[in-house]
Amino acid sequence: MSLLIRGGTVVNADSMFRADVFCEGETVTRIATSIDPGEVNADRVIDASGRYVFPGFIDPHVHIYLPFMGTYAKDTYETASKAAVVGGTTTLIEMICPGRDDEPAEAFALWAGKAEGLSACDYTFHMGVTRYDDAAEQQLRQIVKEGITSFKVFLAYKGALGVTDDELYAACRLAKGLGVVVTAHCENADLVAALQAKLLSEGKTGPEWHEPSRPPRVEAEGVHHFCTFLELTGASGYIVHTSCRDAIEAALPFRARGVDVDLETVIPYLTLDSSYAERLDFEGAKYVMSPPIRAAEHQRYLWDALRAGHVATVATDHAPFDFVGQKDMGKPPAGDFTKIPNGIPSVEHRVTLLWTKATPAHGSGVFDLHRFVEVAGTHAAKRFGLFPRKGVVQLGADADLVVWDDTYRGPITAADHYMDTDYDGFEGFEITGRPALVTVRGEVVAEDGKFTGTLGRGRLLKR
Repeated sequence: MSLLIRGGTVVNADSMFRADVFCEGETVTRIATSIDPGEVNADRVIDASGRYVFPGFIDPHVHIYLPFMGTYAKDTYETASKAAVVGGTTTLIEMICPGRDDEPAEAFALWAGKAEGLSACDYTFHMGVTRYDDAAEQQLRQIVKEGITSFKVFLAYKGALGVTDDELYAACRLAKGLGVVVTAHCENADLVAALQAKLLSEGKTGPEWHEPSRPPRVEAEGVHHFCTFLELTGASGYIVHTSCRDAIEAALPFRARGVDVDLETVIPYLTLDSSYAERLDFEGAKYVMSPPIRAAEHQRYLWDALRAGHVATVATDHAPFDFVGQKDMGKPPAGDFTKIPNGIPSVEHRVTLLWTKATPAHGSGVFDLHRFVEVAGTHAAKRFGLFPRKGVVQLGADADLVVWDDTYRGPITAADHYMDTDYDGFEGFEITGRPALVTVRGEVVAEDGKFTGTLGRGRLLKR
């Protein structure tokens, strides 16, 4: 199968040019000012005149299969990968989150098996390190040999996913030795537990108390803690879902001293604020995630940090749970915000919301088109060993392409999203652009908001 995309403006993180792009099989094989369809014998020709052609975007932080707080995330790779590609994301990096008693190798096989033969887009994993002993270390070494070159540690969820300081130090030393990246959820688990107990003892049980149980300083302390371990071991780090000014400012002195650490934020923090979790009639439970959505002043700071380059990527932390039957596990008579499954379904909307809110075409002009491509995909490709196969439109790259419709206008609604949840956290948000066409390794997988691809085409990417 060959595909010719004509007349578009190709936008990479470091270049922009009008060109025709020809794809043979799974790769980009020719880029030129003008390519005659008859000369290349293209099976399909797409007119992209007046439109941008972006490299397929990468979401470096999703949860699809996730046992959590007594239930399971709703999506499968069938629903999540459809949602991803419709929104312009062509590669997913999922967090593997084994329990402390689980064997890493078995967890890796389980998570990979949930995607194999079902995903419409390409995928890879961050391997969760939830305990560290000799047996775990040997299995982690083998998993890295199989092409999974990043770990995930939790400085939260004490007694479940969280690691001790001894385990954190050992994981960072191993990562340094193997040349892999340690990604981290940064909070202080002991402080969270103490604050949760205090609030519940005072009868403060609703979802509006989730954020006060994990305030900005608790997140900042976790960032400082993690960066200290990076500095002492020389490991490379990546802090996931950074939600607030305090956390970013805790990391910057370490970066100034040469510590190799990147910061990620996620689309809910850039578009929602803490008032959503304060909605009445338990509606706030829809917006419970950890770290929590912060007050509006933190959102403004995050946008500034993105523009300044202090924050490197925009992900989702996609963690989909139904409002009825899952989120309401914390509803009276239980009346306990700590029982609300954490997460907001968002993999479908990351790129369109980022475009709407940030680009000069229609949003605030927070950053230009090059920065848009960088934070939505290219930096993640470079950080996690996928570049230049992914994250760029150039000869030899995978033919993951997004032809962008700048004229589209429409609302987000749960009635027509592909994610398998009974609500949408961005219900009613107006979008000012979306993908007109999306390809994964040369196959057209989405057109004008509809999935048109093949389930099972997605591959596990070895990095």
